[in-house]
Amino acid sequence: MARRIASVAAGAWLLLALPATTLAAPPPQALTPEHRQRLHDLLVQDCGSCHGLRMTGGLGPRLTPEALAGKDRESLEATVLHGRPGTAMPPWQGLLDQREVAWMIDQLLQGVEP
Repeated sequence: MARRIASVAAGAWLLLALPATTLAAPPPQALTPEHRQRLHDLLVQDCGSCHGLRMTGGLGPRLTPEALAGKDRESLEATVLHGRPGTAMPPWQGLLDQREVAWMIDQLLQGVEP
């Protein structure tokens, strides 16, 4: 039993001693054109159902480049991932990953056409 505990402790120490880059996940692959099209459709249909098909507002606020100018990107991404408690904005974490959300924010900052 003591030998097993020592073995587990040695393994844990080895993991702690490794540089963080050794444990880091490989960089995500670029989004395919098909994936980008699905995300665009999600923006227009799902986000557009509250924010307007042209993102000019509705139940939710405007998401035009002018309305988002000067907003902190991390805050925008956090809003998409975690939603806004007390509002109709749902969390999309679990349905979208960080890479997808970043792409969608890029599109909003450039302007989304239906």
